[in-house]
Amino acid sequence: MSETDERRWAEVDRYITELLVRPDAALDAANSDAEAAGLPSIQVSAAQGALLGLLVRLSGARTVLEIGTLGGFSAIWMARALPPGGRLLSLEIDPKHADVARKNLERAGVADRVEVRVGPALETLRSLANDPRAPFDLVFLDADKVEYADYFSAVLPLSRPGTVIVADNVVRQGTIVDDGAADPRVGGIRRFLERAAATPGLLGTVVQTVGAKGYDGMAVLWVGAGARTETSTRR
Repeated sequence: MSETDERRWAEVDRYITELLVRPDAALDAANSDAEAAGLPSIQVSAAQGALLGLLVRLSGARTVLEIGTLGGFSAIWMARALPPGGRLLSLEIDPKHADVARKNLERAGVADRVEVRVGPALETLRSLANDPRAPFDLVFLDADKVEYADYFSAVLPLSRPGTVIVADNVVRQGTIVDDGAADPRVGGIRRFLERAAATPGLLGTVVQTVGAKGYDGMAVLWVGAGARTETSTRR
């Protein structure tokens, strides 16, 4: 991948965003405030945020679970796509990130339908079996890649037949095909994809992406009846 390739990817992203994604002061401010607060610039792009919103609408999701809040950019996209009465629970390990996200959600007008819960995601996930929002209709994974396989195992009992699970950053510039990759995040992604592939009743794919965020990809999974567990049948 050359610098010329990356410049062209970014140009195409800008073209798509300017053409199809309407200017939005609240989303722009969310990114600006996150940057000013020193949060890492690892949020999804505007085009990817729009895709998440479309997936919420297309799936008819009323309850959404997000793992990895950061500054709230993706949560805003998904929360805006929820129907009346819809709810989003976003899990964030860093209290500073959560504070920035809550302010951004408030300014975007979606704080009434979003809860940001602070703590290690795996611990929180284990506590959600009796949460009234579960089983969740859509789950978005965008946190510690090393833990993706464990997140997936914890999320599956919180799902139902028809739940959509989306996982970001699963191609990592193509390094997921490297068996001996030194980066532990690559190993985490490979374990996640292998575990998903071995789950009965689960359908899925990975879409490779290029754009302002470079070369990466998203996994999109659909939970079928064969993947149900006792805790995923309450609704």
